[in-house]
Amino acid sequence: MKKFFIVFACLIGLFLTACQQEDNQQAEDHANKQQEADQPTKDELDDSKNNKEEETNKHIAKIEEETGLHVVDNPESELVYVNKQRKLPTGYVPPNLTVPDVPHFSKEGNPKRQLQKSAADALEELFAEAQNNGIGLVAVSGYRSYERQESIYSSIVDTKGQDHADKYSAKPGTSEHQTGLTMDVASATETVSTLLEESFSQTDAGGWLAEHAHEFGFIIRYPKGKEDITGYSYEPWHIRYVGHEVAQTIYQKDITLEEYFGYDYE
Repeated sequence: MKKFFIVFACLIGLFLTACQQEDNQQAEDHANKQQEADQPTKDELDDSKNNKEEETNKHIAKIEEETGLHVVDNPESELVYVNKQRKLPTGYVPPNLTVPDVPHFSKEGNPKRQLQKSAADALEELFAEAQNNGIGLVAVSGYRSYERQESIYSSIVDTKGQDHADKYSAKPGTSEHQTGLTMDVASATETVSTLLEESFSQTDAGGWLAEHAHEFGFIIRYPKGKEDITGYSYEPWHIRYVGHEVAQTIYQKDITLEEYFGYDYE
């Protein structure tokens, strides 16, 4: 009988040990499942990566507290993107400024003859092809320093008011002319009274420019019918260098630089 109780006690002990091990295993399995559930899925990781890339691709260095403007972090890029919400860093001067070998409206030595080297080379090719097609063009205004833009903007505000200034001119730091990638052009036959007027689009020179600028990496930066998007009135004379690939895309899709990048700051 004593042996029976000993055997029975051993069986009870084994049973209890097995139950405890099973409970421990179940608890461990539950903990593992909970840990797996807490880990981000591949899709979640991809979404997080994409969100970070999206923020990076906006090329924002900081937001100015006093103005709310987004300061770009890639001012030297051919795809630097400035407008009424985006500005260049304080004190920025583009590198490799040079005077393209094309006819100029301004006197020799005037800083507004200048462009960045890549844009200047492209402008020379554009003017040469225009000439080959019987179109005479003249470069009117290229690079514009912060100080010069400040003077122009303030003058317009003083003479025509804030609303007019904001419609036709950029606040200092937000002007494309400061990038060194923009040139205002005109017909070689124009006079001061007709210079940089919307009627340029009706001339042979304006029509040719609109149809062929993209072939040389330029876009009409402020096209007609897109004023609500760009924030500026139609400027058929204002061409911006963005490189051949982007210029082709913008031309073919009939979109603005704002629509190309798709950035929303509202």
